[in-house]
Amino acid sequence: MLCDHGLWTDVAFPEHHEVHHVALTEPDIGRLADEVLSAVPGPFVLVGLSLGAIVGFEVLRRAPERVAGFCAMSTNAGAPRPEQYAAWRTMDALIAEGRFEEVIEQTLPGMFDVTQPPGDFADRYRSMAHRVGPDAARAQLAAQATRSDAHETLRSARCPMTVLYGMRDALCPPDFHRAIAEAAPDARLRAVPGAGHLLPIQQPGSVSAAVRDLLVAAKRTQPAF
Repeated sequence: MLCDHGLWTDVAFPEHHEVHHVALTEPDIGRLADEVLSAVPGPFVLVGLSLGAIVGFEVLRRAPERVAGFCAMSTNAGAPRPEQYAAWRTMDALIAEGRFEEVIEQTLPGMFDVTQPPGDFADRYRSMAHRVGPDAARAQLAAQATRSDAHETLRSARCPMTVLYGMRDALCPPDFHRAIAEAAPDARLRAVPGAGHLLPIQQPGSVSAAVRDLLVAAKRTQPAF
């Protein structure tokens, strides 16, 4: 949420692979998953953070044969909780009142290592949020409310998975990621010390290494990839 392609600027994707960025602007998880599937031909490795990974769970449910590998970062495979619905309604109301800037500032502390000042990271987050804009932000809030528990989908997944999380992520703590890794048959759990929610900005080297290793695993299980 509130992020765009700038989230991945510092991540070193392997040069011999084509990279597709899919904007999250539809108000429904299913429609977002369909956008991903229509944007990328053939089998692909899916890399998603937070809401992006939640969309990835739905992609995996709808078309498991298309997913050669899946890197799920800083995310939650569970269904929304009552307090989340309430928080999303509050944010949506603020944006509708023209208080988008207030929403950005409210969400900023949860994006990074809670024990460290965000510094330049905060400006990058604000810039992304403004590029996303209030209309897409409201659509993302609506999409969050349409998600469902994905653990059953994960149990039937056959692609290699990497579950990556920051050890200081206040939004999606380690337990969320352990549950994902325990559900998926071929999952590797990787923790990143001293990092919060937005791993590609805070620890791009760790994300780059995780993606590189996942591509190797995907090639091993799907030689035609």
